[in-house]
Amino acid sequence: MDHPVNMQPEELAKGRWRLLSLSEQLGNVGSEVSRALNWRNKGRIDYSLEAVNRALKLLDMTLGAGHSFPRLKEIARVREALVDYFYGSNIYGSSDTLWRKYFDYFAYAARKNC
Repeated sequence: MDHPVNMQPEELAKGRWRLLSLSEQLGNVGSEVSRALNWRNKGRIDYSLEAVNRALKLLDMTLGAGHSFPRLKEIARVREALVDYFYGSNIYGSSDTLWRKYFDYFAYAARKNC
């Protein structure tokens, strides 16, 4: 199987995304969030927002992947907070460090279980 990073969003949306564990899915979302933060810190808002949009699309696919309700609730809140952080006024008080730590745990868990 191709590594998720090498798959196109259309390919992932056709069902391959559902084959990934939740940790793998959120680890991949975290990669896009990390890209968005890096580009924003370099002053490339256009690239940053492209990466955020990819992360949001992946989160939407995760929300549609059939996970249990408690997980869906957390994923929906993560999506809401990401939108607030990158597009809103950051009413939740998020930070680059918070986002990196949050998603790093999923990437670590995904690697550990592979």
